[in-house]
Amino acid sequence: MDWLKIEEKIINQPEKIWSLHQMEISGGEPDVIFYDDKTDEYHIVDCSAESPKERRSLAYDYEGQTSRKEHQPKNNAIDVAKSMKIELLTEEEYHLLQAVEIVDQKNSSWLKTPEKIRELGSAIFGDYRYGTVFIYRNGAQSYYASRGFRVILKFWITSHTRSIQKS
Repeated sequence: MDWLKIEEKIINQPEKIWSLHQMEISGGEPDVIFYDDKTDEYHIVDCSAESPKERRSLAYDYEGQTSRKEHQPKNNAIDVAKSMKIELLTEEEYHLLQAVEIVDQKNSSWLKTPEKIRELGSAIFGDYRYGTVFIYRNGAQSYYASRGFRVILKFWITSHTRSIQKS
């Protein structure tokens, strides 16, 4: 992919630049990994070898965070991602990342959890072990020093006018 072309277009989307900066300063090592020709979007994803250190030890969401009676985590992955104006990777996006670059060989990352799983009190996370991408479930209130989250930033680079939408 031609970074100069991408850079030229992303410069005109200040809220995307801000979110990209948030990915960078929290240790995500963002990189463009995919172009979706159906939606005409480029996808920037956290490509750090392990789940970003500045985004670890968090429950999955606010409900999970506040449901802990003792030793509540300082925050949760969903709210931190929202504050960055970005979303957690889905299971499909996580598999795509792992096909491009193997990550999370020592740590794990919370993933955007389907509502039917979340309604049952769980949330999903992924990692890479034994040459395989694993997707697991855990209580949304759980948190570990080795579990963080990865995000995705989507943006358009075509020259025609589009309204800026939140990813």
